[in-house]
Amino acid sequence: MTTFENIANAYIAAWNTTDADERERAVAAAFAPGATYTDPLADVSGRAAITELIGGAQQQFAGWSFRLAGPVDGHHGQARFTWALGPDGAEAPVVGFDVVTLDDAGLITSVLGFLDRVPAAA
Repeated sequence: MTTFENIANAYIAAWNTTDADERERAVAAAFAPGATYTDPLADVSGRAAITELIGGAQQQFAGWSFRLAGPVDGHHGQARFTWALGPDGAEAPVVGFDVVTLDDAGLITSVLGFLDRVPAAA
């Protein structure tokens, strides 16, 4: 597994961590302290705000989980990957694409997210 795959897996793991204390630790393991996260629905900065954002998504999509939906591609301290969100064992109704930038320690410094498929009720 490449470093970029490890980073994408840590990112997905943070989004899937339902316990608040464990989620805070998962975010700290994946994101730099001043990391930013921007997608069509959110624009936040810092680990605490990212942790809160993830908690909100988990409430909105209770029982669903994130998973990588293809290969991870990376170079020069940046990576891109497609993810899917939905019930386990079923086609995911939500699909997105993220680009992350990394610091020298391999922590995420920014996320630029795009939503490729979102159901009307989401």
